[in-house]
Amino acid sequence: MRKTAFATQESTGTRPRKALYKGMNSAFRKRVCFVVTALILCLGLPKHADAQCPDTPQQGIVANPNRPTVANPADITQYGVLEVEYGYNHVQGLTGERDNNLIGLFKFAATCNFEIRWDTNTLLRQTVDGVTQTGFGDHSLGFQYRFERQKKFTPAMAIGYSLEFPTASVAKGLGTGKYDHLFEFLASKDILGVHFDFNAGYFFFGRPVGGGTDQNVEMNLAFSHRIYKKLQFTGEFYGDTHFNTGAPAFADGLWALTYTVTPRLVIDSGIDHALTSTAPFHRTYFVGVTYSIADIYRAMHRR
Repeated sequence: MRKTAFATQESTGTRPRKALYKGMNSAFRKRVCFVVTALILCLGLPKHADAQCPDTPQQGIVANPNRPTVANPADITQYGVLEVEYGYNHVQGLTGERDNNLIGLFKFAATCNFEIRWDTNTLLRQTVDGVTQTGFGDHSLGFQYRFERQKKFTPAMAIGYSLEFPTASVAKGLGTGKYDHLFEFLASKDILGVHFDFNAGYFFFGRPVGGGTDQNVEMNLAFSHRIYKKLQFTGEFYGDTHFNTGAPAFADGLWALTYTVTPRLVIDSGIDHALTSTAPFHRTYFVGVTYSIADIYRAMHRR
């Protein structure tokens, strides 16, 4: 998923950025311990389970880009493969704001159908009312579980969850200092040579002041088609419902080109623009890369 928009906007395309704590409170430690424990257990799974995975790399690794769309594919990375995505976004606001960020996603398929995900907002530079602030953005840990593979008449289907940690500075106006949650349903299908990805997500954003959460729903429909050899066209329409706080609904459109340099290396570039006047940003330009690093289980087995 490619994150966009401004820190102050509580929209799906952008998670609110939060405070960089000097000391982790007990709730933070408990959440981190839970995620780390799950990761360790997954890494300890039997190495021979790959024989049961139809998409296990046999003659080389093939990348599974989630970029450049906001929607993610229901199909996960190949079993045992560690993959990284990184991109640069330049966001233009509705009233002259500017947001430049460097975002990444690390994905690891711990089982045939279970993927561990770490979203990182490595660098955030935001200009609002002529004042520029620079710092870390938020980070998220989560998973995606594929419960149905694509068949002739049915799409691939998956569910996902992510917890966003408050690692951006509240003092600088880059975050809210609260935890956010995302629950997601994903479906993907190839129809007449066109690949479709559909996502429906429910967000719980921690309120900056007081307790409780603000919620909204986002829906995405992305489609892609090969133009010529390794060059592919990608488009997407997505939008958020109104918040329970009264913030209005909005819709956006995205257009991009991707190029497969090698089976495990894909680059992309494009534009994301507002379709309604209520969108949290006017236009976003982006460029990024997806790279499959290695088959971790196979490398461990060789040792």
